[in-house]
Amino acid sequence: MTMRRAVVSGSFYPNDEKEIKKYIEHFNNSFTVNNMDITPRAIISPHAGYIYSGFTANIAFNLSSKQKFKRVIVIGPSHKVYIKGASIALYDEYETPLGNIKIDKDFSLELKEKYDFLDFDEELHYEHSTETQAPFIKNYFEGLEIVEIVYGKLDFNKLSLLIDDLLQDKNNFIVISTDLSHFYTQDEAKKLDNICLNAIANKDLELFDKGCEACGLTGVKAIVNSSLKNNLITKVLHYCTSFDRTKDDSRVVGYTSVLIGE
Repeated sequence: MTMRRAVVSGSFYPNDEKEIKKYIEHFNNSFTVNNMDITPRAIISPHAGYIYSGFTANIAFNLSSKQKFKRVIVIGPSHKVYIKGASIALYDEYETPLGNIKIDKDFSLELKEKYDFLDFDEELHYEHSTETQAPFIKNYFEGLEIVEIVYGKLDFNKLSLLIDDLLQDKNNFIVISTDLSHFYTQDEAKKLDNICLNAIANKDLELFDKGCEACGLTGVKAIVNSSLKNNLITKVLHYCTSFDRTKDDSRVVGYTSVLIGE
């Protein structure tokens, strides 16, 4: 049994099941669920430590959890390892403190054979952008299988073709992982991040190139492009920065969550 090990538990999020459940309970007690009138097909979710972006991510997972899916495809950028293309995890299981998630290995192999930019490089899967989504997935979607894709230098149009393919099956749920601007002042960050948020909300691909500095911009542009092609709705759920936690407005990071559906 091969395992995609949890490598950032205890740092980005707790390595204890009860502590994670406490976080999620606290997040859920801190916002009101409104009827979104959207059938979820995908979300955009941040990937910082839960004390910074967990509340924002949780809203998207909570609102999507009323829908039943067979598998979730988590797509995030590589932060430590340079790669041309992307790596898809070919392990048997995905480790989380809430219990392991089965990896849909057969489906992952099919994707790897179909798309020439996909390979399997184990080093790429020591990655927090995708791993931080896994405890939310395990908490909200019991029995669902996972597929993990970590990308590097990649044309968003190529990734969008894969997403188009995934959207053909309503059993698939897609998670696009990204944070927004990094280490600007609070005022500067809001200006840059508003470009990203408006581009997502209006499905305006050209606007992304006018100042959006999301680290997962490739994935975000890919899902917005697919939303255009598949006539999906994009709804920004929440935006914040690390200032909300640290009260330091000199160097902040921006976070958003987005619901995408029909």
